Amino acid sequence: MFVIIGWVVALGCVFGVYIAHGGNMGPILAALPWEMAMIGGATLGAFLVNNQMKVVKSTIAGALSCFKGSKYSKARYMALMALMYDILQKARKEGLMSIEKDVEEPHTSPIFQKYPEVGNDHHVAEFITDYLRMMVSGNLNAHEIESLMDNEIETHHHESHAAVSAMQRVAGGLPAFGIVAAVLGVIKTMGSVGQPPAVLGAMIGSALVGTFLGIFLAYAFAEPMAGLMEQRNEEGSKELQCIKTTLLASMQGYAPQVAIEFGRKVLYSTERPTFVELEAHVKGKK
Repeated sequence: MFVIIGWVVALGCVFGVYIAHGGNMGPILAALPWEMAMIGGATLGAFLVNNQMKVVKSTIAGALSCFKGSKYSKARYMALMALMYDILQKARKEGLMSIEKDVEEPHTSPIFQKYPEVGNDHHVAEFITDYLRMMVSGNLNAHEIESLMDNEIETHHHESHAAVSAMQRVAGGLPAFGIVAAVLGVIKTMGSVGQPPAVLGAMIGSALVGTFLGIFLAYAFAEPMAGLMEQRNEEGSKELQCIKTTLLASMQGYAPQVAIEFGRKVLYSTERPTFVELEAHVKGKK
């Protein structure tokens, strides 16, 4: 929603002020379809050449997700930490082997299914169960698991950042393709030097539309989209860091209530529940 509002504001301010100062939209509208086809086609072609198909798909998915609200809310984090509390409490009371079935089959586990917003998230469930499985096996110590977690979170960050980098390169290329469109327009104009000044002026104005579009699309559309995608990726990494901190605290002998407090402190302040909120939520979900 805010993406569309932002674009409307940008379009309204740029063209509104232009018209208010006596600007004529006729030349822009006349040249717009051709310039958009040229710049858009060149940008799409370069985008496909520059990225593997997995990055292309990830970029499209990331761009589409920007039109939805962020799933990383306080309610989601409270559900995540309540899930972690429940499974760690079960392991503490009944032994690590008691959670083996929950770890192996999270899609049928009562604990995971009690919190579907995180229990049915493939990446979250896989991250939790992989390291719980290592804890159950007892073959690795906390330092080894922490190093492995750090490597996996870093890999996740780099993988998700590939789409952001692709969108940033699109933003960087748009002004250049706008200049290409403008140069071709000037070449066309130079081939018509015998025309009256009014005709030549219209042709030059049409050529300059390409430069305008390239710059405007880059800094009002593509670059802000890349920034929003980057913020969403950072939130995804923060969720994994919360899980990591909670599990490591549990491995070091802290009680589940204290372990989830470790995880709570990792979260961004805007989504972080208070100690009282989390405690009440965990007790209410027992």
